[in-house]
Amino acid sequence: MRDVISVLDFSKEEILKLFDLTEKHLNNQFRPKLEGKIVATAFFEPSTRTALSFSSAALSIGAKVLGFSSDEATSVSKGENLADTIRMLDNYADCIVMRHKLDGSAKFAAEIASKPVINAGDGKREHPTQALIDMFTVMKLFGQLENLVFGFIGDLRYARTVNSMLRILTLFKPKMVYLISPQQLRARTEILEGLNYPFKEITDVRDVAGELDVLYVTRIQRERFLDEDEYEKVKESYKVDVKTVEAMRKDSAILHPLPRVSEVDRKIDSMPQAKYFLEASYAVPLRSVLLHEVMTGD
Repeated sequence: MRDVISVLDFSKEEILKLFDLTEKHLNNQFRPKLEGKIVATAFFEPSTRTALSFSSAALSIGAKVLGFSSDEATSVSKGENLADTIRMLDNYADCIVMRHKLDGSAKFAAEIASKPVINAGDGKREHPTQALIDMFTVMKLFGQLENLVFGFIGDLRYARTVNSMLRILTLFKPKMVYLISPQQLRARTEILEGLNYPFKEITDVRDVAGELDVLYVTRIQRERFLDEDEYEKVKESYKVDVKTVEAMRKDSAILHPLPRVSEVDRKIDSMPQAKYFLEASYAVPLRSVLLHEVMTGD
């Protein structure tokens, strides 16, 4: 059994195997089973899609689920520290899926727990399973993962989904990656220093819209800002509108890890490039396969 803390915990070959099994699962050619196993969903931060899709994934393959959706529902609200909470969950479950507001919390939990820990988002660091879903969607749409042009637009400083995507792309040789954001929301230096492919930082998506295969949009991460005034300065500093999408190719794709606020015009939902709801639909089958592989040691 293994932990999943970062996308870089996987090799390229392991990711492609995971995608192959997910494809087979979608076609009823692979049926993961975890009867008798218990998955703990420890969400110290609010979540809708990630928490529910992990629960649905576990239940769909026969596992039982226990957990919580905020630290207010745990003894943390009474002063218990994170280490002791993890020790208790380690006694109760065969796998811990954890989201926490603190950077590095998932790695910390993995060092304490004897059971596998899956990072469902730790502060502004990573969200590895979301990146796996995103890249599986790209594979389904384009039939390949290499030699594509990606654009990442929005809050690139605090978005852990973007961090995981930028890192997973180091395994797949993109043709070009455009990082599109206001100056205040540019990707952090420690992320950029680890990239091994060509990238360019720009401020206007319209400058490159026609080149893109994939446009990956993120919301402003309001909860990551320590200063509310700083958030107010950038909260509506970008928006993907109909004109932007009209400048893109018909066979290009717009992805978004969701939830969205105002950064994607809802008029785009019916346009052929909008693939974010398709993207969301792959969460349960991929996480079902991932849970099976993690918990069976395969």
